[in-house]
Amino acid sequence: MGLMQRIWPGLLALLSGAILALCYAPYNLAMMVWLGLVPLMVALWQGGRMRAGRMRRGKRRRLGIYGFGLGYLAGVAFWFINLKWIAEVGVVGLIAMALFLALYFAFWGAFAAGVGNPWLDGDEEQETTASSLDEKIKAKTKGKGGKGGGSLRESRRVLKFALVNAFWWCGLEWVRGWFLTGFGWNGLGVAFHDQPILAQSADLVGVTGLSFLPVFVMAVVVQVGRGLNREVKRGKMRAHWDFGTAMTFLTMCFLYGIWKLHGEKRGGVLPLNVLMVQLNIPQVASQRMWAPEEIHAAFEEDTLRALEELGERSAQRVKEAAESGSSDAVVLDVPDWVVWPESALSDYLFYTEEGEQGVGLTTHTSLEAVRPAGQFTMIFGLNELEAELADNLYTRKKGGKHFNSLLALPPGATKFETYRKQHLVLFGETIPYREQLVFLQKLWEMSAGTSYGGSFSAGEQEEPLRLPFARSESGVLAIIPTICFEDTVPRKMRKFVQAGGQVIVNITNDGWFKESEAAAQHFANAKFRSIEFRRPTIRCANTGVSAVVSAHGTVLDKEKNEQRVLVDGEGSHLTRGWLYATAYVPVDGPITLYARFGEWFAILGCAVGLGWWVAKGRRARPSKKTADSGADN
Repeated sequence: MGLMQRIWPGLLALLSGAILALCYAPYNLAMMVWLGLVPLMVALWQGGRMRAGRMRRGKRRRLGIYGFGLGYLAGVAFWFINLKWIAEVGVVGLIAMALFLALYFAFWGAFAAGVGNPWLDGDEEQETTASSLDEKIKAKTKGKGGKGGGSLRESRRVLKFALVNAFWWCGLEWVRGWFLTGFGWNGLGVAFHDQPILAQSADLVGVTGLSFLPVFVMAVVVQVGRGLNREVKRGKMRAHWDFGTAMTFLTMCFLYGIWKLHGEKRGGVLPLNVLMVQLNIPQVASQRMWAPEEIHAAFEEDTLRALEELGERSAQRVKEAAESGSSDAVVLDVPDWVVWPESALSDYLFYTEEGEQGVGLTTHTSLEAVRPAGQFTMIFGLNELEAELADNLYTRKKGGKHFNSLLALPPGATKFETYRKQHLVLFGETIPYREQLVFLQKLWEMSAGTSYGGSFSAGEQEEPLRLPFARSESGVLAIIPTICFEDTVPRKMRKFVQAGGQVIVNITNDGWFKESEAAAQHFANAKFRSIEFRRPTIRCANTGVSAVVSAHGTVLDKEKNEQRVLVDGEGSHLTRGWLYATAYVPVDGPITLYARFGEWFAILGCAVGLGWWVAKGRRARPSKKTADSGADN
């Protein structure tokens, strides 16, 4: 074999990984999702077919090893480009994550090259035999039904292989989302984050299920393309029901999205006015580069300045209405909530087993500076410590729990409503088996260049936060709380939706990754929670994307015709400032198919893929009689 004959499959695999990586920030070339797997499919299917021709039939299970290697190459290329922002914290972390996550591409490659390969010789022999029979039948019946039957049979075969490969891809994305706590980041469906029409089906199958569509379409197109080439050479064309079916399916998804966006009857909503403050504090790993007093002063100053500007805008509207003699109601810019991001302030909320709470002096001072400026609920992030109270002094309890928490303080209240983060980030907020495997902590410290501050405890809350809201008939709003990357973990949020949650609230800090594309990728993944659950999202970041996302996954406020995302004059979200926006909270939000049944589609895909693998593997295994006969020969 020449050099190019040996390396062309590997080059195509690397090309696939690179093309797919272009679907996400900072490139955002969403159309590449329809091309990215094509080179890899050609390498797996054609390369597998060529190798199969040189193997005894009983040895073809080795094609899985070939496919595993090609898939791994594609995965390495994809994840090294896709996750290069991890290098802002540590290159070791980037290497470890990319090499681990590439395994999911590898398992798909092993499937596609072997049992999922539509071009293996055995299947082609079946095709040829079927074609010959069709010709004979056609000759005897003078063309009655022969041509159509052959086309339908081949189309069914194309669709069958496209289905099983697409299902297996979805199944692997589901496994990636929960195995070892999970990393469901940037599945193929996330490429539709700025394609709202095709994104709407996420309320049925989740963003993981959306990945089925491009894999299925690409698998059909690659097979049909090869078939057309062979038909042209033979001078005999067939009807391609397979391609027509794929395009019909794509059209149905498109029409469903249009109906959801423009045709579906909407229920009642409650307008919720929110003021979010983002400081964009520079950070090195977990270390913020501003002194605590600077941070507290900045939150106070920016919040009070924003409230003052909103008051001036409202006063100007009242003045203009009075001068014009208008009898229309004047809309005032009055926030119901003021939101600060994750770990906004520098000290702690102490709590005891008896239910007492005490907040640090600096936080108390900042709240007292801001709260008199209006009747709004304060929502912000603070670390929470289990403590003991003696002589009106809180001291941390020895061995006590430590939470990354979201705090809410309604107007006039003295006690905080809290949500404690449940899904902790591996090697960021917790190191598994740290006491048994000491080297893991040393590895983290070497990579991050700072000492490890200890692991957080995981919260166990099952009910939404219920905060006072006068315009609601019940007098409260039910909040679906999330902190940081929890808004990329839908399985942790379903219980809050099912328990009556009405609006998603996320506070986050992507400052660990400086000015990289991490924050934009995080936001792209997070937007799908609003579509999956049909709940708006209020999202406040330190360094990141602060925005209000509609129940259709967009930042457009159709009522006011304005974009609800904080950016500077050049369109960058890496800025200091504030955003005042309105979220339209459903009074009685629907329980979507996805909210009710979760990853049912991807789990089905995993089952279909495994079942196919087992069934085809048994069929390919030679019987003892055949093996003995081969040995005698």
